[in-house]
Amino acid sequence: MIMQIYEPGQAKESILKRVTAGSAFTPQAILDSIEALMGEALAPGEMVARILEDVCIHGDEALRTWSERLDGIRPGAFRVPQEDIDRALNEIPAELRESMEAAALRIEEFHCRQPLHPWLTQEMGGSIGQLIRPLRRVGVYVPGGSAPLPSTILMSAIPAHVAGVKEVAIITPARRGTGRISPVILAAAALAEVEEVYIGGGAQAIAALAYGTESIAAVDKVVGPGNLFVTLAKQQVFGVVGIDGLAGPTETVVIADDSARPEWVAADLLAQAEHDPMAAAILLTPSRPLAEAVQQAVEERVEELKAMPDGRMHILEASLAGRGGIVVTASLEEAIALSNAYGPEHLNLVTEDACRWVEGITSAGGIFVGEHSYEVLGDYAAGPSHVMPTGGTAHFSSPLNVWDFVRTISLISLDPATARRIGKDAALIARAEGLVSHAHAAELRQNPTAEELEAEQKPRKDCKPS
Repeated sequence: MIMQIYEPGQAKESILKRVTAGSAFTPQAILDSIEALMGEALAPGEMVARILEDVCIHGDEALRTWSERLDGIRPGAFRVPQEDIDRALNEIPAELRESMEAAALRIEEFHCRQPLHPWLTQEMGGSIGQLIRPLRRVGVYVPGGSAPLPSTILMSAIPAHVAGVKEVAIITPARRGTGRISPVILAAAALAEVEEVYIGGGAQAIAALAYGTESIAAVDKVVGPGNLFVTLAKQQVFGVVGIDGLAGPTETVVIADDSARPEWVAADLLAQAEHDPMAAAILLTPSRPLAEAVQQAVEERVEELKAMPDGRMHILEASLAGRGGIVVTASLEEAIALSNAYGPEHLNLVTEDACRWVEGITSAGGIFVGEHSYEVLGDYAAGPSHVMPTGGTAHFSSPLNVWDFVRTISLISLDPATARRIGKDAALIARAEGLVSHAHAAELRQNPTAEELEAEQKPRKDCKPS
């Protein structure tokens, strides 16, 4: 059987065991390809650092050189003309356009409902609160390796626009052989109202967004998934720009009981496994009959996929054998405990009265409740962004949302009496820390003149929220 059944103890030491960053293994094939390209043995991070430095110093010319060496394409102009973006909407099938438009509307509606409000109070002495300001400029990296991903544009650019970001720039690899970006990518850019689309891929594209070149203005934040080299590049430019996170292979956990339909569960697991050879597709269930039925359903569907030229069998086989599996637990409570410890990107609850178990979930990028809220809908059309935390980072991070595209600015506008009152506390704490100039700045304001005290009695103009 391509999908194995595990006991919980076995699973904790295999498919449910997280690999820490320090122990991550780089396949020898990647190391060999780096040496062939660079002429010396380098770790992936070292290669990325060289690319970043080159683009930072030499701009467009370095971007062209690395695009040619790594992608086999040497772009002339990097920016896609606006007329090409507009024309792409009419180049894709009408039915696909309608589906993308419907998805875009749901994504926009969902993110418009997310609370995003500044606040001020005059109950703490003067005005004090928080302002919300959108980022000035955001870059979205859109992978284009094995297939174009228009959904990534919709799921990233639309929340940015809802947050109020004025400038959104997309960078994505061109197709080999044509040197052009797929029309479906450009159509998605048009639907997301993105006017800047650039040709570029890999670490060099992240460098262009972070540092800027003659053709591409630097951004404030870089978002979007990518391969190992894109992820390492985002990690290394963090601090120069903000990033949404460090994306790893995608993952789904399904928690199911006897009420689940084996064929549907199997389909959901296979939908996740076909993403990437390192994708994780895991079923947790207290029902051994369901486990065996899903195992058989996966086997039967895999046989059907083998006969399809686009069945992605090389990816499915690697994923299911390496990081996929079925775990038979003692109870649903144990299944939830295992899931919470794992912290999956996607968690599917396929049980009777599935809503009952939601309160017990503490770590997941997204919870898909019931058999009709399947994860594929989250990939494309449900509404929330499909950019979700992977690799266990759901323990401390969130899916991409409008808060990723704004800054919170603290506002402090105290009245003089409050400033004097809390200034005494500030001075004492400052002296305890050995910061005498801090203390002096507070102590200077403790003895106002008669004129100043009289001025304080006049009406004060307080700040207003905006």
